[in-house]
Amino acid sequence: MSSPVLRLTKVERTYVTDSGQLPVLRGVDLELMAGEIVGLIGPSGSGKSSLLHSAGLLERPDGGTVEIGGQNCSDMKDGARTRVRLSQVGFVYQFHHLLPEFSALQNVGMPGMIAGRGEAWSAERATELLTQLGLGERLHHQPGQLSGGEQQRVAIARALTNQPRLLLADEPTGNLDPETAAVVFQALYDLARGQGVAALIATHNLELARFMDRVFTLKDGHLEPWQG
Repeated sequence: MSSPVLRLTKVERTYVTDSGQLPVLRGVDLELMAGEIVGLIGPSGSGKSSLLHSAGLLERPDGGTVEIGGQNCSDMKDGARTRVRLSQVGFVYQFHHLLPEFSALQNVGMPGMIAGRGEAWSAERATELLTQLGLGERLHHQPGQLSGGEQQRVAIARALTNQPRLLLADEPTGNLDPETAAVVFQALYDLARGQGVAALIATHNLELARFMDRVFTLKDGHLEPWQG
């Protein structure tokens, strides 16, 4: 049997506030397999972003372990964590964070350039992804020349440029109208599934959550299967 792309074991995260300590993750366990699309729901402030940031090595949890591709990343030094993040993890956020002065092709190819894959490889990979997402005619448009849904599809392509094993998405359709959100989610779903990526997607959209393989709700710092 293949091993999980992502394994979280007893992950804990506590923040210090003016009124004392605020635990948001109280021993989270989760495994994601290649090609699996898993949803994460819960109210604002429940810890969804903290869980994604811990899973994606953007934050260090206060306890527990994070394994990506069979590697225990919890005790890695910052440089090693950065290398794992660049090569094995893709991120999509509610806001696209595209560089406005660059074209869609350049924005998507940039992670490949940063990873040292070269201009030709990065441009070819970016063209392939953007075309799959229906943006083959928009390669040389800047973000300001694209609609909100097109911008978010560019952000999805950028997250997958370096052929990551794990995709983490934090409210990727939260800034879009319902019709556009459905289109963008379908594009994300199809591309992640087609690339064999393990995806963890935080969303408030319960209609979209119903299309995922599994859905968990984050409640009182623990993951529970969603009963929707």
